[in-house]
Amino acid sequence: MKGSLWLAWRQQRVLVCVGAAVLALAAAIAAYSRSGMLDALRSGLFDHCDTGPLYCTQSDTGLPLLLDVEPLKYLGALNIALPVIIGVFWGAPLLGRDRELGTHRMVLAQGVSRGQWFASRTALAAVTTVAVSGALAGVFAWWWRPAADRSYGLFWYENTALSGSGPRVVAAALFGLAAGTLLGLLARRVLAAMGLTLLVTGATTLLLEWTHRTRLLVPPHLYTSAGSTPKPPMGEKWSASHYGLITASGRRDDVMNCPFPSGAELRECMDRHGYVARFYEANPAGDYWTFQWTDTAVLGGLALLLTAATLLLLRRRV
Repeated sequence: MKGSLWLAWRQQRVLVCVGAAVLALAAAIAAYSRSGMLDALRSGLFDHCDTGPLYCTQSDTGLPLLLDVEPLKYLGALNIALPVIIGVFWGAPLLGRDRELGTHRMVLAQGVSRGQWFASRTALAAVTTVAVSGALAGVFAWWWRPAADRSYGLFWYENTALSGSGPRVVAAALFGLAAGTLLGLLARRVLAAMGLTLLVTGATTLLLEWTHRTRLLVPPHLYTSAGSTPKPPMGEKWSASHYGLITASGRRDDVMNCPFPSGAELRECMDRHGYVARFYEANPAGDYWTFQWTDTAVLGGLALLLTAATLLLLRRRV
């Protein structure tokens, strides 16, 4: 290791070590907590619990039976925050520190091209980002598996599971790095770049969470039942909170037009208004991967665009 790559390692080795330490700590906590989770499941206490969103209760007290998944949720929250953390503390100073101090001129005077200067710093940061974020997502998935989609565990559509696991975590981390790098190049001060990166990455993260709740990018499926027969069970689906009734012409009306769960009152109300079926909208458990790959495409595409913009601006800003 020599030249610009050696210099990049010297400048980033503390951040690389911090990333490794965070990963080791997360893996140790996951191993300990998952072991306790498996012991609780093997005890037989949860054997009578059905799948689905309804709480399973203790036979003697009637209180809900729950596994301790709070530490797992904290890891999911950390994974969601990765683009902000990496963008602010790694991306923004990546080129911005040299620009602010003027040390990039000394590096370029040694015969190192702008492309080499950019590539050496970005390659090390990107490889470490992929390794750490991918490993953290893997640790979450391994820890989550025994409690996945159970009333006593964590459902796939809860934000810490949906946004804190899978390939989305890696794409989000790379987006944060790319955003911070570009803003570090554009801003004249590293602190200003860090503030802008916090704003951009935080807003993007919140925006994607909003698209999940509104189903903007992954529309829900329609589930119907003829007449007043029971509706298909919700089970592991993620309800869109859209319930209603359907007329013979296919018009959908609000469920409050006939606010009866079942029985003669419901049948009479449906006949009176000409309703032939009931419906609800929800995303099935299989849509977990649809959400994952949609977010990965959006965040990965943004990362590529921001990296390309950084390369184009190097000649003008450096």
